[in-house]
Amino acid sequence: MMSESPDAHSLVSASSQLNLMEIDTIDDKEFDIPQVDTPPTLESILNEPEDEEEPFVLEDTCLLNTENIDAHSCDTSSLASSDSGDPSHLKRKKKPVDLNVTVHGSVLRHSLLKGISAQIVSAADKVDAGLPTAITVSRVIAVGTSHGLALVFGKDSNQALRLCLGTTATGAEYGAVSALSINHDCSRLLCGFAKGQITMWDLANGKLLRTITDAHPPGTAILHVKFTDDPTLAVCNDSGGSVFELAFRRVMGMRSCDSRCLFSGSKGEVCCVEPLHTPPDLRDHAITHYSLLAMGSLTKILVIGLKPSLKVWMTFPYGKSDPSSVPQLAWQFVPVQKTVNPILAFCRGDTVQFLLVKKEETGTIHVIKQRQLHLSCDIISLSWINSRTMVLVDSHEKLQVVDRPSQEILETLDLDQVQLVYNSRHFKSLATGGNVSQALALVGEKACYQSVSSYAGQIVYLGTKSAHIMTLRNWRERVDCLLKQERFVEALSLAWSFHEGTAKAVLGLFGDPVKRKGVVADKMVEILFQFAERSLKKCPEQGKIQVLEQHFQEVVPVLVDYCLLLQRIDLLFNQLYGRLVENVVAKGVFLESLESYIIAERLGHLTTPIMRDLLAHYHGNGMMDSLENCIVHLDVTSLDIQQVVQVCWENQLYDAMIYVFNSGMNDYITPMEKLFAVIGPPLREGRTLTDEQVVMGNKLLVYISCCLAGRAYPLGDIPEDLVAQVKNQVFEFLIRLHSADSSEEEEVFPFIRTLLHFDTREFLNVLALVSHNNQETQHNTQTFEDFKNDKQALEYQQRIVDILLKIMVDNPDFTPSQVGGLFTFLARQLAKPDNTLFVNRKLFDQVLEFLCSPDDESRHTERQQVLLELLQVGGVVQFDEGRLLALVEKAQFYQICEFLYEKKHLYDRIIDCYLRDPLRKEEIFSYIHNLLSMPGYTSEEKKTVWDKTLQHIQELVALDPNKSADLVSFHFLEEVRPIISQLQDDQLLFTFLSCLLEPREGYHSGTVLTLEPELHELQVGLLCRFAPQQLQSFLQSSQQYRLEEAIQITKQYHHSEATAYLLERKGDAHGAFTVLLKTLKEKLSLLTVESEQGERDGTTLEEEGELMLRRVEDSLTEIVSLCHRTSQNLNQKQREVLWFPLLEAMMAPQKLLKGPSAKHKSEALKELTMKVLNSMSGFIPLPAIIQRILQDPVYGKGKLAEIQGLILGMLETFNYEQTLLETTTSLLNHDLHWSLAHLRAAVTRGLHPRQDHCNICLQQYKRRQDSAEEIIIFSCGHLYHCQCLQQKDCGRGFSSERLQAWSCYKCSSNQGGRGSATEQGRGRSTSLAQTHVTSVHRETGAEAHGKKVLVEATLDPQQEQSWDQLRCLYRGPSRLAILSELSHCHSNGKVGLVNPTQQGTGSIFNNENFQLKLSPPPLVEE
Repeated sequence: MMSESPDAHSLVSASSQLNLMEIDTIDDKEFDIPQVDTPPTLESILNEPEDEEEPFVLEDTCLLNTENIDAHSCDTSSLASSDSGDPSHLKRKKKPVDLNVTVHGSVLRHSLLKGISAQIVSAADKVDAGLPTAITVSRVIAVGTSHGLALVFGKDSNQALRLCLGTTATGAEYGAVSALSINHDCSRLLCGFAKGQITMWDLANGKLLRTITDAHPPGTAILHVKFTDDPTLAVCNDSGGSVFELAFRRVMGMRSCDSRCLFSGSKGEVCCVEPLHTPPDLRDHAITHYSLLAMGSLTKILVIGLKPSLKVWMTFPYGKSDPSSVPQLAWQFVPVQKTVNPILAFCRGDTVQFLLVKKEETGTIHVIKQRQLHLSCDIISLSWINSRTMVLVDSHEKLQVVDRPSQEILETLDLDQVQLVYNSRHFKSLATGGNVSQALALVGEKACYQSVSSYAGQIVYLGTKSAHIMTLRNWRERVDCLLKQERFVEALSLAWSFHEGTAKAVLGLFGDPVKRKGVVADKMVEILFQFAERSLKKCPEQGKIQVLEQHFQEVVPVLVDYCLLLQRIDLLFNQLYGRLVENVVAKGVFLESLESYIIAERLGHLTTPIMRDLLAHYHGNGMMDSLENCIVHLDVTSLDIQQVVQVCWENQLYDAMIYVFNSGMNDYITPMEKLFAVIGPPLREGRTLTDEQVVMGNKLLVYISCCLAGRAYPLGDIPEDLVAQVKNQVFEFLIRLHSADSSEEEEVFPFIRTLLHFDTREFLNVLALVSHNNQETQHNTQTFEDFKNDKQALEYQQRIVDILLKIMVDNPDFTPSQVGGLFTFLARQLAKPDNTLFVNRKLFDQVLEFLCSPDDESRHTERQQVLLELLQVGGVVQFDEGRLLALVEKAQFYQICEFLYEKKHLYDRIIDCYLRDPLRKEEIFSYIHNLLSMPGYTSEEKKTVWDKTLQHIQELVALDPNKSADLVSFHFLEEVRPIISQLQDDQLLFTFLSCLLEPREGYHSGTVLTLEPELHELQVGLLCRFAPQQLQSFLQSSQQYRLEEAIQITKQYHHSEATAYLLERKGDAHGAFTVLLKTLKEKLSLLTVESEQGERDGTTLEEEGELMLRRVEDSLTEIVSLCHRTSQNLNQKQREVLWFPLLEAMMAPQKLLKGPSAKHKSEALKELTMKVLNSMSGFIPLPAIIQRILQDPVYGKGKLAEIQGLILGMLETFNYEQTLLETTTSLLNHDLHWSLAHLRAAVTRGLHPRQDHCNICLQQYKRRQDSAEEIIIFSCGHLYHCQCLQQKDCGRGFSSERLQAWSCYKCSSNQGGRGSATEQGRGRSTSLAQTHVTSVHRETGAEAHGKKVLVEATLDPQQEQSWDQLRCLYRGPSRLAILSELSHCHSNGKVGLVNPTQQGTGSIFNNENFQLKLSPPPLVEE
């Protein structure tokens, strides 16, 4: 689908991958367009400036011949789009041509019909013909004018005026020509007029044959008149939206016309009609017998058959569309799957729909909907130019050429300069007084049906002063258009699409595909030469070298790419390269561009001169990696081998060197000798290799691996006849005793020794790989020769193994890892079922001694790892297991011990291995857990592990108490007491118990509950000793301990807070209070003692004093909260027993304070005393408190001034609370009165019905004059008879008539309620005042009046909603909510507003926007 709006700057759209038809099966060779694989993109926008005048001859496109054109016939003004000027395509760097970019070039040739245009203007001036209004094209072109004339022009090169039909006098009578039609043999012309008349003319002699005035209703303009394929049958469509059939008769020389209405405008206005016209070569098509006619109304299209009898075959709606969009219809015969059938394209707006119409064998017409085409524009004209290509015009007068199968927009042209003629006057029927519907007039704003006419691949457009013709360009013309603008890359791309058959709207390519490709290829070669010449001529003469390179990088890769695509390497290397060599930069770019094609193996052979130039250029510019990449992909026969080898060796191009030796000379040994010569000496001398030497060593290993595996290096395969020979040569080379130029000091087998020192593991991997390949080959052995070769290879392998053992065993130069690696390799080979190698068992024992030697402590981990790997690959079979176990235990190889125990199922012994192995101790927990949890182990095995774990439990707890606790909770829950008895260390026991008693998540979350209370009590004691700060939280979270025992423990360790908590839980609140009070007194006594101490020492211990005060305050807060909690359930006397000792305890020490800090401490203590008094005041009467204070010896003996502060504070609190209470009561009363007044006003307000009839029976509420029946009115304004509502079951509650609650039937129905059950669920539209109104007939005949009776005063959901809305008139929280919060706070013992110390999370007081506004409620207008 095309979503982006095409405009003049975007000529190519994304191609859809979907294809409407099976293109491969279509016979129409001329338009054989295969599917595009990839949606194309275009990097620069197509451009066609005005070029030299281009001649045009009007004729059928199938006969178009460019040779016989008269150059002076007319001018062509090209309307192709302008270039965007985007230089993005200049930024490419050595990028191959993107063949998926779709270039369409200029598809349409747009020509001005100069002769016709000049004569239209001249006729308007000289004979008052008026402006052009309609056009039609056949073998002639006819133009209608606004003054009633029809001008007929020839289609020859002169475009001469042949006939001028009609006069201005008839024009004045009939109005403007509003429609034209020529029959299929071009002998008759029908003219429709703005005032409704129709005339028929003979085009041979210009004679008027008929004037038809009564074919359709008078006073309507002719919008369309169309001949069918039957010359005696036409159809017309008028501005009333009706369609009529015109049947022409000639009896006894008298011409007549019978009219029949096919479609009446009263059923929906038709604004376009299109008969199906059959091309000459399909005159005998089966569908022609039906004389099909398509009609487009404002809402749908209809396809009807006029013959043999009138029948509607199909109707189809447009879907959603803009009311101002113009309906469009267009027929075309299209080849689909070997048959040719008509397709009707229709649209209204931006979506073109396609219907395939075919005749079934049964004689019925079958219509199949095809894939639709979406465009982002409003289409005002729709035409086919051939069976695959459509030409559309949108409301912005942009012409778009669309390929229907791919839905691609091929080209966009601007028709602004055409100045299209619109048919709006006729659609509004202005000539007859404008008596048309608004809908038709709206459509007419954009209607231009009579300005566009198509015939045989030509489309004519009528402008206000000109006529224009559009035809498809042939393929050469399209390519030449791009060449004229020097857009060579796009021209080549377009030509290649013609060559490959992927181009759209192709014209002029006939014959079989091979010939077509040949013709296009010749054209492409011509373009390539032009492109090369032009690039050499136009290259910048001066400037930076980069500019020159950039210039040629845009040209040369294109030349190379298309030469390779056309398979014309001769053209590339001879003619084109011969021209480019003249420019040094061009030559360089050419040689560099070859690299990508060589690597992609599109270019495998270079001529010798080019190879020489390539070598020199890459070498000269230091492009060694690129050179190597090229050499290894090229055919070696074109190389100078000696020169190439020398260059490669000097520049470390080892891959290329090996390739040249292998491919050029079948020499596989020399490259190895050369590489060994470099890496051998430093390895023998023990020097560290350079990076370059390491690279060489790695390449050597890979090369040997490839040779032995039958693969060529660096890519490909060795020729089959050489595989065995190469393998044997490499083996022979490796097992040589000495190198060719050996010195006396050289050790035996230098090559194997070198590789072992270089990388033992990788070398052994190479050998292992070869062994594996040999076995695979052996399985498939068929010939004796193969068998002999394999046998030879096996002998070589045995020989190499013997050499390896000889070199490596007992050689201090090799590490345990290297020796172990060798034996691991051997063990792997020996473990294979078809092994043929032989290795002495004694050697394995020797290696075992070497790896387990206890005198060598170095590389312990490495030796263990090597031996483990050796055993895992099958080495166990080489050893005596008893001796092996003894050795590894002695060597402390615990992983190997585990491996061996695992084999023997001695799982309990593995636990010892873990405990002794310092590296893996932590893993023991998961091992034990997995073994005890997982299936696959016998119960005896699990039992041994379980017992072993219990034996070592103290070690495990010491290792990780947390993991031990997890283990115990899962598997040893019954053994907790014995486990704890084993743990000697109290600190360890405390940690373990803490972990064990933590609440667990997951499957075992309930395990804590099953432990005995003694354990919890033990933990309480341990917490008292080791973590007293966690004691309180443990006591609160755990519920398993016994209270008495826990109290004894906390008392023993003097933890008074914990003891008090436990006593309170027990129910002994007084005991808890006593404990806390004792603690408080101790802290207060310390405060006074510290005060005296400070005085004696003469020092100021401010910090200590502050700390002591904080402790006193904390202790006091705790005891006050205890009193609060307890006082709720006590009588007055019991409360006094609690609070007064606390008050005395706080007041007693104040007289004992001495020293310099006494005043500060006294103030602090008084503040705390005040806090106690405030807290007391909620539970104990004020007089009792004051009396107790005055009796106190501290205050009793002094003056009143000393307790003045306390008493004034209490009075102040009292005054505040009294004021608050009064204000609150006042507000509540105001609120209640205001709310009830509003509710009463709402309930008693009169109701105004919307209609004067019942909404159920739709009769007047007063049906009969003499009847008195009840009427019910709802607040929504609906009115019902009581009986009607009862019948609809809209009442609830039948205890008495007065208490019956009614619901509005209409409102509850609208809400989806049907029946009482649903209504109750959904809520009702019941009235605020449910009233019965009794209609009473008066004697005087006056109007009935209603007597109101209040039926129900309860609130239903709707009334509650109204009440909520009333409450919401306040800004902020409701006062009721505030009071509720206050009472809630008070009942919970919180101080709420007065002392908000404890804030509830949901409280309105915690809202930062909370403000208490003490003002009367707002007045609401009624």
